[in-house]
Amino acid sequence: MSWRDRLVPLIVACPLFLQNIDTSVMATALPTIATALNVAPLHLNLAITAYLLSIAVFLPLSGWCADRFGARKVFCWAIGLFAIGSALCGMANSLAELVVFRIIQGLGGALMVPVARLILLRSVTPAALVAAMVWFTVPPTVGRMVGPLVGGAIVSWVSWRWIFLINIPFGLLGIWLALQFIPRQAPEGPGKPFDVPGFVLLAIGLACVVAAIETAGKGLLPVWATAASAVFGTAMLILYARLGRDRPNRLIDLSILRLRTYRTSVIGGAPLRIAIGASPFLLPLMLQVGFGLSPLDSGLLTVATAIGSLATRTVIGRLIRRLGFRRLLIGATIATSLMYASYGLFRPETPHLAIFCTLLLGGLINSLTMVAMQSLGFADVPKPRMSDATTLSSMAQQLSVSLGVVFGAAMVTVIAWFYGDPIEHLQARDFPPAFLMIGLLTLVSLLSFVRLRPEDGEALRGLPGPQTPDAAKGSGGTSR
Repeated sequence: MSWRDRLVPLIVACPLFLQNIDTSVMATALPTIATALNVAPLHLNLAITAYLLSIAVFLPLSGWCADRFGARKVFCWAIGLFAIGSALCGMANSLAELVVFRIIQGLGGALMVPVARLILLRSVTPAALVAAMVWFTVPPTVGRMVGPLVGGAIVSWVSWRWIFLINIPFGLLGIWLALQFIPRQAPEGPGKPFDVPGFVLLAIGLACVVAAIETAGKGLLPVWATAASAVFGTAMLILYARLGRDRPNRLIDLSILRLRTYRTSVIGGAPLRIAIGASPFLLPLMLQVGFGLSPLDSGLLTVATAIGSLATRTVIGRLIRRLGFRRLLIGATIATSLMYASYGLFRPETPHLAIFCTLLLGGLINSLTMVAMQSLGFADVPKPRMSDATTLSSMAQQLSVSLGVVFGAAMVTVIAWFYGDPIEHLQARDFPPAFLMIGLLTLVSLLSFVRLRPEDGEALRGLPGPQTPDAAKGSGGTSR
């Protein structure tokens, strides 16, 4: 790869760096923020879920905005909006204010991440995609690596508010780099009219479904209200899927899911992504609330997952070429499940070195699975349809992570109730069953991965492979 082929993925990954450092810092600082705002630690998952839900709701705007105004312009404005939301979060004085400001922050994140991926996919050839994806994952990995350390240091030595304020200089740096090194991208023609009914249906549907999951079993709403929210939200999403088939200006063309490799990545990989969303939320809680470690000590341990993830870059190319995507995804998913389940074996007396090494290996295997799955997902997508593909993929990914946070919190809540422990005073014994459930959930993705063909993704391996009708014609036909 040339220096430009490496530089562009690094720059467009700045939003992922911002998101990952924000999420990992937030997770490390949860107990401290809970004390400052006088709420239970598990109730702060509302702030995390509100941010992720905001991203999921506004993600459908990203593809349309990029085509209408130009990808680089939208990319820069989105980073700026994210930084403004971060500044507001740093000034919040209550859980309600923090939730509202996280929604604003999520609006910026909803636009900048899929547009960043769109810029990348339009800039590289299929043969260079895996290498580009590897470089694309370096900044977010660094964000996850330094996030727990930064979060632990901030809440130990200064005010927790600085976990949000540090996003401002990083955001300004990202905007400057984009303006300097990413070529100006003109809008894709006059653009199609904005699909207002489609956006309303998607926004209401996603909001109601996740709200139902968030309130289930917590006594925040009557049971009938939670069930009604779930049913109504699901109905709105089904209605969008049915009506969208006949709308020429639909926000997201769901026929892109007819591409088998793309469908496997987006839908088949959803359980894996949900588990990935739950683990970073539960680990700091277990180490700090369950084991009684300080935020800094917790951050020094959980940074191992990011270090392991960064180490994956040295082997993933060779593994993909040697094993192919099907065998690699099956083996790595099984290994990921075992690693998540092994986290439940940690005890307060477990040596910190053993915890660190286990998390290091878990981060390596998890990253291997995710890079392979995301690369394969775009193997057969023609460039004219990249906007639809990146928008829907990002929406599914963020929704999965949001569900992961809710799933993790729900598991610990149910287990604490079973043991008779109040959620305000969680015990170490409340976490092992939750990590076991996360490991089992990961295995559900195997139902899709085993249906892949050995030759899938050959073009990404640098080998000649069959071209699907969709890739050849740039249409929305079915790849079977």
